[in-house]
Amino acid sequence: MLRTWLTDHFRLTVPLVAAPMVGAGDARLAAAVCAAGGLGTFGVAPTSTPEWIAEQAAAAGAGGRSYGIGLMAWALTDAQLDAVIEARPALVSVSFGDYAGPVRRLRAAGITVAVQAGTTAEAVEAARTGADIVVARGGEGGGHGRAEVATLPLLQGVLDAVDVPVLAAGGIATARGLAAVLAAGAQGAWVGTAFLGCAESALPEGARQRVVTAGETGTAYGRVFDVAQRLGWPPEFGGRALRNAYFDRWQGHEDELAADDAASAELSAARQSGDYDTAYVYAGQAVGLVDGERTAADVVSAFARAEQLLHRFAIT
Repeated sequence: MLRTWLTDHFRLTVPLVAAPMVGAGDARLAAAVCAAGGLGTFGVAPTSTPEWIAEQAAAAGAGGRSYGIGLMAWALTDAQLDAVIEARPALVSVSFGDYAGPVRRLRAAGITVAVQAGTTAEAVEAARTGADIVVARGGEGGGHGRAEVATLPLLQGVLDAVDVPVLAAGGIATARGLAAVLAAGAQGAWVGTAFLGCAESALPEGARQRVVTAGETGTAYGRVFDVAQRLGWPPEFGGRALRNAYFDRWQGHEDELAADDAASAELSAARQSGDYDTAYVYAGQAVGLVDGERTAADVVSAFARAEQLLHRFAIT
């Protein structure tokens, strides 16, 4: 079994955290990842109620399993944070915005805290603010975050700059990717896209099919979908999603899109109808490695083969 700080701290068999993907991963996926030996998480949306958080936490942590919750600092409410602290998950990720206050409250409650960083400077600030774990998230990653630095150069810079445990995120979807970041010095991988095709994913069937048929060049990064939804994401944190006709139409015309209520309604209607030529599916550049529907246990088991690769090349 691969042993790192991450596996020892959370009693895992694989040094792997399933990223908190709002809309794609809920308690069902989190519980399945936990049962397979990784650390499953679920994400809290701006509209999530404290009651929903409590229900999801109970399901994810059933049987005493360690699990995590992901928070977006820019949208976090006091009521949501209170509910998360009451649930007492093993890990809380709080990123993207002013996270200093929530980090202090979570640590005071005895909860391990992770902060995602898209630059080395952000990682240094996260560690200075009190993060127990820094997630070095490269621009290849799906969903929201910075896109200025790719995972490998970012990971090298962060590992040299901070003294807290570092996880690598962005573009890691197989045992080879996990082995690579462990060899560099990361304590594990923070993985989202690899779980999008799972049977336990909360994605609709049509969206999962888009994921498993997408190629490695099939994603695009920008603010189109956030602007269309009138979301308050800080502009430095764009989103990476599967490229589609709607994104291509509006990329570079975000100011016009912000004033076009018909285009906003078009996106909302497409989400309801499952029209993914218009509706978004967030995914990272590793999507080309997701070539079929599997269970979460299958995915975690495949990542565990990183141990064989490391032994093969005499790294352990």
